[in-house]
Amino acid sequence: MKLELALLVWSVALAFVQMLVAASAATLQVGLPKLAGNRDNMPPLTGWAGRAERAHLNMLESLVLFAALVLVALVAGRTNSMTALGAQLFFWARLVYAPVYLAGVPWVRTAVWLVSVIGLILIFAQLL
Repeated sequence: MKLELALLVWSVALAFVQMLVAASAATLQVGLPKLAGNRDNMPPLTGWAGRAERAHLNMLESLVLFAALVLVALVAGRTNSMTALGAQLFFWARLVYAPVYLAGVPWVRTAVWLVSVIGLILIFAQLL
């Protein structure tokens, strides 16, 4: 399996773990009955539960872009050392991003996010 595709699979696993963390945090904050219901009038999540939810949503937004770029690069036969580097930057930055966001470290979080974006740009540049 190509490295880029393997890192896409691991990124999906990371998104799944983030979903479980966000769901657990929300359950602790508002309770299972509220989450199991239709969620009308659900209070906003605060603290680490809110950060877990936002980190997960941010991962989903980024994962769509990463998946599209990796799949296009593979189908087009445009994978190379630069797409591999881009995929590695994306995955490892996203792996660091999640706990940094949960811990509430603002400037570091933004810097780590930027590294993941650079990974996306490296892959994109190989498709031009």
